[in-house]
Amino acid sequence: MSLSPISAQPAPADEWQRMPLVDAGFEPNVAGRLEDAVRRGELPNLHAVVVARDGKLVLERYYAGPDERWGQPLGTVTFGPEIKHDLRSISKSIVGLLYGIALAEDRVPALDQPIIDRFPAYPDLAADPARRRMTIAHALTMTLGTEWDETLPYSDPRNSEIAMEMAADRYRFILDRPLITAPGSRWVYNGGATAVLAHLIARGTGQPLLEFAREKLFEPLGIVDTEWVLGTNGEPAAASGLRLRTRDLARIGQLILNRGRWGERQVVPAGWLATSFETRVPAEGGLEYGYHWWLWPGRADSRRWIAGFGNGGQRLTVVPELDLVAVVLAGNYNQPDAWKLPVAITTQIVLPALRGG
Repeated sequence: MSLSPISAQPAPADEWQRMPLVDAGFEPNVAGRLEDAVRRGELPNLHAVVVARDGKLVLERYYAGPDERWGQPLGTVTFGPEIKHDLRSISKSIVGLLYGIALAEDRVPALDQPIIDRFPAYPDLAADPARRRMTIAHALTMTLGTEWDETLPYSDPRNSEIAMEMAADRYRFILDRPLITAPGSRWVYNGGATAVLAHLIARGTGQPLLEFAREKLFEPLGIVDTEWVLGTNGEPAAASGLRLRTRDLARIGQLILNRGRWGERQVVPAGWLATSFETRVPAEGGLEYGYHWWLWPGRADSRRWIAGFGNGGQRLTVVPELDLVAVVLAGNYNQPDAWKLPVAITTQIVLPALRGG
């Protein structure tokens, strides 16, 4: 999936430059349409919307509502530019970026390497020829071939991610799941794959995951207020625990549009982004999956896009052909239809208001 030419980008300081909606090519009523939908109750528990185009902030709205920090109730939170929010599974996509950074520095295994070779504490698993076929690329594409079920509510201990958190040894739990298909043959949503990748990053770099992320990704973009909630084993909950401010998540989207470059620095290798956004496997709902990123290939009536999704209505959407970044954050955790809210905002309010979009 190729990207558009590099556009303008926010200054290194925290504040984005702003552009009037009309100057950015939007109909002037787009903000009013968003507010009307909120007042009509069509966007329940919406927390934040940030839209950027051509590297400038064009729409920013915040609301108050009940929220959580990785499942812990926070009560009613009045959101604003300085308030961090759970990204939930958008965290997975950030881990994908971090793996590419570490790979370019030769600090993590190559994509064709067997995962089990990096876990010498499990010689019994390494002795299984079928399990040795699971590679780093299979983890990045969530095609490990193992039994894994996150369709159950995250309040249910049978949910595989929750069971992983409860396990005495999370990595044995992940790597010892029964093999039900050949690695690489079928996509199954799997937070354990992300946990393995994050563990390899931390081991290979000699830094805790968040420390590496701050040094190599966040701070070069001017992102200074970050948190990665720890899981039950004391390591960051790689698949779902990252918390950022809304504008800062939009910076990640702008970095993607700029092919990994921020100012004079190549933060993420451009080649890694290009390969991450190639379709690797069909996912669900007509979507495709790359290296820890969701992809919409585009149809006759819609543009292609790149996205990170998160439980509760979290979404980072990047539309390269329109030089557009849209961030939606909400508090509808563990609701099966929570995805409808960010889809409604992007496809029914934001994109239709873009002239020529």
